[in-house]
Amino acid sequence: MLELRVCIDVDDLEKGIAFYTQGLGLKLGRRFGDKAAELLGATSPIDILAKPAGSQATAAAPSPRDYRRHWTPVHLDFVVTGLDAAVQRAQAHGATVEQGIKEQEWGRIALLADPFGHGLCLLEFKGRGYDELAGS
Repeated sequence: MLELRVCIDVDDLEKGIAFYTQGLGLKLGRRFGDKAAELLGATSPIDILAKPAGSQATAAAPSPRDYRRHWTPVHLDFVVTGLDAAVQRAQAHGATVEQGIKEQEWGRIALLADPFGHGLCLLEFKGRGYDELAGS
């Protein structure tokens, strides 16, 4: 079985810790010097990694790191209770709401971007959550 650890690059470690703890309710687990921190409270640990803007992610990366809003097909979904309050809290700590709360068969969703340009969604399940889509 694989252990999943989520890693999020940020250009300012303290700002990253503040957003994900105060804005989303995660807890600071451990610090790894001044370059990384582990956040707990999700089903997988989330590591915030300080990487300066303009640095190269890998030799094969087509462009350097850029913390303006960017799109990627991989994003994080955080399941919350009290979606309205969760969106307001995230926004108060620097998130940008890109699509307000929408009703779905399985619950409600809001699309946001964190202060580092990474997309994320806040979900609030109702009934059986995604199982509502699978039928009986």
